[in-house]
Amino acid sequence: MLLLSRKAITTPFVIWACILGVGLIQFPQLQKLINRKQSVSLETLQKEIKSENLRLKFLQKMPSFSYDNFIADLVYLNFLQYFGDDEVRNRTGYSLSPEYFEVILERDPRFLAAYRSLSTSTSLYAGMPERAIALSEKGLKSLSPSVPEKSYYVWRYKGVDELLFLGNAKAAQKSFATATNWASKFSDPESQVIANTSQRTAEFLSRNPNSRYAQISSWSMVLNNHVDQRTQKRAIREIEALGGKVITTPEGTNKIVLPPKD
Repeated sequence: MLLLSRKAITTPFVIWACILGVGLIQFPQLQKLINRKQSVSLETLQKEIKSENLRLKFLQKMPSFSYDNFIADLVYLNFLQYFGDDEVRNRTGYSLSPEYFEVILERDPRFLAAYRSLSTSTSLYAGMPERAIALSEKGLKSLSPSVPEKSYYVWRYKGVDELLFLGNAKAAQKSFATATNWASKFSDPESQVIANTSQRTAEFLSRNPNSRYAQISSWSMVLNNHVDQRTQKRAIREIEALGGKVITTPEGTNKIVLPPKD
């Protein structure tokens, strides 16, 4: 009885010590990577990035004691700090982006918001669409049309990466078709809009793999994903290069004027 009582006290302590250890491992090093000034040498920043990468590798393998979601949330907050430090990212790039998501989605593959950040940070900024797609594909094995809610978005993010960054229209068509299938199972207005737009994109790609409509639709999705200003400007440039036009309404929403049909 005494042994069981001691176990009951010791086990939670060990678990929380490990969780606390995650925070102690992550935050001090991350603070070195943020709020840096131009006076810090590039060599120093690169050494710290290598060190942060090692910590992320450790987090991938360490036991979670059933606190996977907690670890995923913590690492996602770390990623947001990393990604938002424009001054340092302009000097070092975004190479750690997929490493954060290796941890986040391994711990919590149903973390829907993470997939949107994965697509933007890893495909658009880090220039690694293959990694983003591979991580999405792995995570999708744990998803279903209803778990989590609105999981059809993950297929759309994947389709955007396949079309815009790899030029793989066939794979993108399949992803948008699956998004259509998953979204059509729900009757709410948002799901119906996603089902309809995804279906149109898939149909455009089936008729014309190089469809400007499909590409504009994909860049429009990037534009309307509440992304940062730099990504918005990139999306607008791409839409206009394809012959479309972006008009910002008085309400602050973006209206896309399409070019003549393909």
